Amino acid sequence: MTLNWQLTIAVLGGAAIGLGLFLLVREALPASPALGPALRRLHQPPGTAVVAGRGPDWLGGFSRWLRPPHRQLALLDQTPEQYAMSILLSALVGLATPTVAGALLFLAGVSMPVVVPVLGSLGLALVCALLAHRTVLAKADTARDEFRAAVCTYLDLVALQLSAAHGPVQSLERAAAVCDGWVFARIRESLRIAQMQMHSPWDELQELAEKIGIPELGDVGAIMRSSGSEGAQVHETLRSRAESLRDQIRTDNLARAEGVTSRLDIPGSLLVFVLLAFVLYPFIARL
Repeated sequence: MTLNWQLTIAVLGGAAIGLGLFLLVREALPASPALGPALRRLHQPPGTAVVAGRGPDWLGGFSRWLRPPHRQLALLDQTPEQYAMSILLSALVGLATPTVAGALLFLAGVSMPVVVPVLGSLGLALVCALLAHRTVLAKADTARDEFRAAVCTYLDLVALQLSAAHGPVQSLERAAAVCDGWVFARIRESLRIAQMQMHSPWDELQELAEKIGIPELGDVGAIMRSSGSEGAQVHETLRSRAESLRDQIRTDNLARAEGVTSRLDIPGSLLVFVLLAFVLYPFIARL
C-alpha cells in the first residue's frame, strides 16, 4: 500500500511538471494573429486603451479571480494575464518541488509518510505564489519612486520650454523628448496617443496618472490646463510644484530610512542581552 501511494505521488508530480512545461511551451510559441481583435484595435473609440498581450480566455478568468493589483501592473506595463501566468507558474513550481524530491528519495531507498510531500507541495505552492505577488508589489514600489523623481525633472523641463516662448502642447512634447528612460517613454507614448486621437495632452496625462497611481503626473496636466488663462504664471507654478515634490520625496526617504534604522535597533538590543548573559553566566554558575 505504501508503494502504491508513493508511485501515485510520483505520477502526480510528473503530471504537474508536464503541465507546467506544456504551459511554458504554449506561451512561447507564436500564435496565429486574430484579424477580428486587430481590426477592432485599429478602430477603437476615443479614450479606450489598447491592451496587448492577452492570453487565453481561461487565463483571463483566472486573473479576474485573483483580483490583481491593476495600478501596480499598469505602472509596470504588465497585463493581468501576465500576472496570473507568473502566479500560476510559481505555484506549479512550488507544487512540484516536494513531490519530485519525495520521488527521488523513494528511488534512493528512503521512505516517508505520504502526508509529508502532500502538505509540503500545498504549502510550498502557496508560499511561491505569495512570493511572486510580493515581487510584483516590490517592483511597483521601486518603479513608483523612480517615476516620481522623473516627474520632478519633467516639471522643470516643461517650465524651461514655456520660458523659451513655446506653447503648452509643444512644451509638453519637447520636454518629454529631451530625456531617455522608461518613464519619459511612457509620457511620450501618452502624448502620442493624445495627438493621434485628437485629445488634449493634459487630459491624457491625467488619465495615465489615474491608471498607474501617480497623482504627481496628473498635477502636470492640471497646471498645463490652466495655462491658457493664467499665461506666464504657469512657469512659476511648475517650478514651485517641482520643489514641493522634491521636498516630499526627501521627507518620504527620510521616513523610510528612520524606519529601517528603528528595525536595526532590535537585533542590536538582542545582542546586548546575549553579551549580558555571557557576562553574568560565570557568576550565576558559582552560586
